[in-house]
Amino acid sequence: MTRMWPPGGDTRRPLPPYAAAPREPVDQAKVGRGSVRRRARGMTHTEAAAALEDAHFMARQDSRHEDLANDERGPAELAEWARITQLLAGTDDVYDPQGDVVVQAELAADAAAAAAREAELREAQRIAARADEVQALRELGTLEQAEPRTGDEAVRDELTRRAGGYVQADVDAWLAHALAAHLGHYRDPAAREEAAGLLNAPVLAHAALLAELARLVPGADLGELAFAARIATTEPEAADALAAFLTRAHPAR
Repeated sequence: MTRMWPPGGDTRRPLPPYAAAPREPVDQAKVGRGSVRRRARGMTHTEAAAALEDAHFMARQDSRHEDLANDERGPAELAEWARITQLLAGTDDVYDPQGDVVVQAELAADAAAAAAREAELREAQRIAARADEVQALRELGTLEQAEPRTGDEAVRDELTRRAGGYVQADVDAWLAHALAAHLGHYRDPAAREEAAGLLNAPVLAHAALLAELARLVPGADLGELAFAARIATTEPEAADALAAFLTRAHPAR
């Protein structure tokens, strides 16, 4: 029979699959600027000025149509023709996007944004895979034997999201025990300090209370300390106060 940990009932719930992030809407203004730059490649100042005049004419025509009142592409194209014309003014140069510092800055920003999105996607996939692994450990009844890894705080949040906001009591107790006993990545003081900003108040209060109780009664079984989870869940501030009181009453030697 599968053991339930911590005592108090089965906390497992069916988990829906990880939902992919929605696609970003098309930036019509950006599309318009890109179109102008492609058409302007190789143009002289005179040719760009003529194209600007054409763009002004089209803008006047579009202004007569109510359905184009919220159009973003047209005004963006007009502004880009004006910028390119001004860029070429007083020179014999022809327009080349590769030599346009504005274009190159935008491309660099786009590349950085794309890299950030890719990193976010990889992290989301990692969290989803780790959440599947933690769920499997729960179903086997062996979660308490595993050690948490860097990023498992986000895995906790993912499991809670999958369960529609339902608090995963066994996962919370697992993290609290690991934090109190300095298991897994919590061996690193920096990870324990970072956890203060990643875990919610009940989990942190539970960990603080467990740490003090374990110090007072070394070797105590987790089952004996199940009451600490109940106190921390219902009254996290009281659990923190109790942990602080125990520290004062029995300071470390």
